[in-house]
Amino acid sequence: MTTNPLLADTDLPDFAAVRPEHLVPAVETLIADARAAADRIGGSNASDFDGVVLASERAGFAIARGWSPASHLHSVADTPELRTAYAEAQAMLAEYGMEAGQDPRMFAAFNRVDLAPLSEAEARSVELTRRDFRLSGVALEEDAKARFRAIGVELNRLATEFGNAVLDSTEAWSEHITDEAMLAGLTDNAKAILATYAAEKALDGWLVTLREPSVQAILTQADDRDLRARVARAFATRASDQAADPSHDNSARIDEILALRHEAAQLLGFSDAAARSVETKMAQSADEALTFLSDLAARARPLAEAEIAEATAYATETFGITKLQPWDMGYVAEHMRRERFGVDREAIRAYFPLPRVMDGTVALIERLYGIRLVERADVSVWNDDVRYYDVQDKDGTVVAGVYCDFYARAGKRGGAWMDVCRPRFRDADRFHRPIAYLVCNFPPVTGDKPALLAHSDVVTLLHEFGHVLHHLLTEVDLPSIGGISGVEWDAVELPSQFMENFAWDRDTLTSLSAHVDTGESLPEALFAKMLAARRFQAGLFLLRQIEFATFDLTLHRDYDPARGGRVMDILNAVRAQVAVIHPPEWNRFPHSFSHIFAGGYAAGYYSYLWAELLSADAFAAFAEEGQAAGDRFRREVLARGASRPAAENFKAFRGRAPQPDALLRHHGLAA
Repeated sequence: MTTNPLLADTDLPDFAAVRPEHLVPAVETLIADARAAADRIGGSNASDFDGVVLASERAGFAIARGWSPASHLHSVADTPELRTAYAEAQAMLAEYGMEAGQDPRMFAAFNRVDLAPLSEAEARSVELTRRDFRLSGVALEEDAKARFRAIGVELNRLATEFGNAVLDSTEAWSEHITDEAMLAGLTDNAKAILATYAAEKALDGWLVTLREPSVQAILTQADDRDLRARVARAFATRASDQAADPSHDNSARIDEILALRHEAAQLLGFSDAAARSVETKMAQSADEALTFLSDLAARARPLAEAEIAEATAYATETFGITKLQPWDMGYVAEHMRRERFGVDREAIRAYFPLPRVMDGTVALIERLYGIRLVERADVSVWNDDVRYYDVQDKDGTVVAGVYCDFYARAGKRGGAWMDVCRPRFRDADRFHRPIAYLVCNFPPVTGDKPALLAHSDVVTLLHEFGHVLHHLLTEVDLPSIGGISGVEWDAVELPSQFMENFAWDRDTLTSLSAHVDTGESLPEALFAKMLAARRFQAGLFLLRQIEFATFDLTLHRDYDPARGGRVMDILNAVRAQVAVIHPPEWNRFPHSFSHIFAGGYAAGYYSYLWAELLSADAFAAFAEEGQAAGDRFRREVLARGASRPAAENFKAFRGRAPQPDALLRHHGLAA
């Protein structure tokens, strides 16, 4: 029998060897081994750190190491066969996870551990594990325990199906164009991307799809208003009853997810799923988070109203559009930005070829943290375009690694994200280095030209590298509290949003840029124009984020089993309170809101804005202190992981609690 690559005890996974038929047998073995470990720990009456905590970390590490490559492949290289195997294996893991979280023997073992002789990090790991047992229902009566487990398994299945439906619906729609006149307004680079998509399907001409590079090109550049409207509608109705192909409709799944989350929260003694969510966050309650959002909205709304009025006047005068629709906003904004600030975002792409951006990013990371990313070509990957980098510390020692998967393609879910391939773990004389995945959906290489990034893509890349560095630069040897693991979810975005600020730093942009034809770095005059336009329509952008976050929290806080999800009713009520742009009735944004229905942001999407407050204040330290702030950020935030509360990490870095005014200044709002 061939060795299962998911069970190999190797530093890096052999992605090229993984087949769908490996998933279920691997998970069966992983679960059996974990159960045996729990029997040993729970049956031994052990109370020491090594016998309980370290043994438990070892069992958890084995599962994470084996399952991570399979889970990752499901996200970036989906096939019908892999999807089927993944669903079966994931259901088994979910059921085991619920069972393990309710194991009274393990809970008792952790309660026996004396915290007094432990280090701060060791004690914190025990405290968080005890909390997680309680939040898994370990103290419930048997009937309630069984129901809680069943809910967990079902929620896991629904989240997977939700994400599959969004991917399938995204891939299901396209519009084949053979008349180039229909693409008037598009840059040559944008048309080359659409031609690449057509060639993938053996078609001539151009193929408009719902992949992000295509959608962005059409909605910001296409002169054909009807084409923009068709793409906008297709994109905003994905996985819904309003889609051209409604077979992927997520409506019923959303209702089931909300009902089950509410029931699970109440089984644990919480009033609702939002109250359960904030139990593991910095915010003390959902109401505190909603007040934070409401105060921010009050600041942003007047600015957004002025921006929409300005855009409407411009659209009327320039294009004869008297009523702005969602499919007009990006197009009109692009023309306004070009005319008023001299900023052509598509022309700016020429200064950001991906290879140069990566070189500059590597240089920035070395400057900030003293580590080097060195590309390796001898690593097994899932696609020929994937790059792998060793991370070397100042003395040349390899301390970590990262896979980078940059381009949009079929079978890969949209968006950008970081995930854990291997956690850092020091187990006796064996040291496991932390390994991360960084995934984006940038435009593909076209002909002999490298991928050209929008400045917003550069921001995205730096954002995800912030998450990656949080994982890779941890100095905590316990997987449960190292890197991003265990960090309060409304603080986990701090390192990522902190890194975004460097996309507006002059020296950094010089390093990141080189014109694709001339090699010239971003000119000073163009950078000045970009800075002047940086907060163009910032009120509208901020209000949109507040809308998403308020909708998410309200949806979970106000759920009423007698009335059901009322998803569109709640969204419309939130929009009436917050928004200045009101989409058509057919808009079904929630049906592809994977962050909260298939990701980790349920009743937590506000975390982006909460953490932005932290990051704006943190970045100000660089203006005050320079490199000393980078050294301290690595030491007090990145290296610490969840070994102490996020608020303490921030205070150790900044010397005080965060100041809300920093966020207002960051968005150009009067403090």
